[in-house]
Amino acid sequence: MTLYPLRLQRKLDYRLWGGQRLARWLDLPEPLPTDLAESWQVYESNQVLNGPLSGRTLAEVTRAYGADLVGTLSIPRYGLDFPLLAKFLDANAKLSIQVHPDDAYAHSVEAHTGFHGKTEAWYILHAEPGAQLVYGLKQTTARDSFKQAVADGALEELLNYVDVEAGDVVFVPAGTLHAINEGILLFEIQQKSDLTYRIYDYNRRDARGNLRELHLDKALDVLHFGPPTQEKTPPLSLAPGRDLLVACPYFALERHRYVESRPFRTRPTSFEIWTLVESRATVAGEKLKAGDSLVLPASLGDYDIDPDPDCTLLRCYVPDLATDLLEPLRELGYDEARIMQTVRLT
Repeated sequence: MTLYPLRLQRKLDYRLWGGQRLARWLDLPEPLPTDLAESWQVYESNQVLNGPLSGRTLAEVTRAYGADLVGTLSIPRYGLDFPLLAKFLDANAKLSIQVHPDDAYAHSVEAHTGFHGKTEAWYILHAEPGAQLVYGLKQTTARDSFKQAVADGALEELLNYVDVEAGDVVFVPAGTLHAINEGILLFEIQQKSDLTYRIYDYNRRDARGNLRELHLDKALDVLHFGPPTQEKTPPLSLAPGRDLLVACPYFALERHRYVESRPFRTRPTSFEIWTLVESRATVAGEKLKAGDSLVLPASLGDYDIDPDPDCTLLRCYVPDLATDLLEPLRELGYDEARIMQTVRLT
């Protein structure tokens, strides 16, 4: 069977810091949940909704079709795993102060989970006035001093806060201390992982009245104890209507805004995830509305995007950094220092 564009059943995730904004944005039916925190748009356990593969999970399709689905780049690193997770996240309250491990730590200490490391990036869709993120530390801090600050309840004094607004992009490599604070709705692309080490959670309790579990020892093993070298990632224009928002060895994230139909073509190196965040569009024959995502197999080949007015799409894929991005950006005249603000080599 020839692979085709895959629509997936989103996975809704409820947390104590969730709210109703994401449910409204996704146009979910009433009554709206009061604690919807995340919508996992593309994830290995999501079921296919359309065509002959309907009912099979993305993981099952990946194992059956291999490089025809995911492309040739991710298989040497991750085998027959679907390597990325794309989600929407709504912070109605502060998330915990946390950190994620890299591949080496995940594949050794957390091998039993089946997860990889977790490098991620955020595209801010909505931010209330004054909304902030926690991103790294104000200054370099010794491990023991950091641990003592947690014990003393003084961690917040060490944190670096970043103001954000709609359209901002933040790259969060594994090992970066971070938190999303209240009033923010965002799109997140990340490695396939749910490994999160909570460091501090404002002494909140779960539905049973218990303090939420912390993971300080593991967090200390993976944390970078310094300030960020760069807080926000500036976009680079690749062509009219096409902006590179951020790229790293694990994923690239682009924003596309068009007023007329455009031809595209998948490459054998990677699948593509298209997510519509404004208006409507038809992608590879599939009609999408805001909040919809679509997986295009690497073997698909030629397809078109037909946008409605004011359409904004996000495109994610696994890049060959040199061939897909570095060489084209240099040909466009960008100097090396500017490229490295958006394309992260590690």
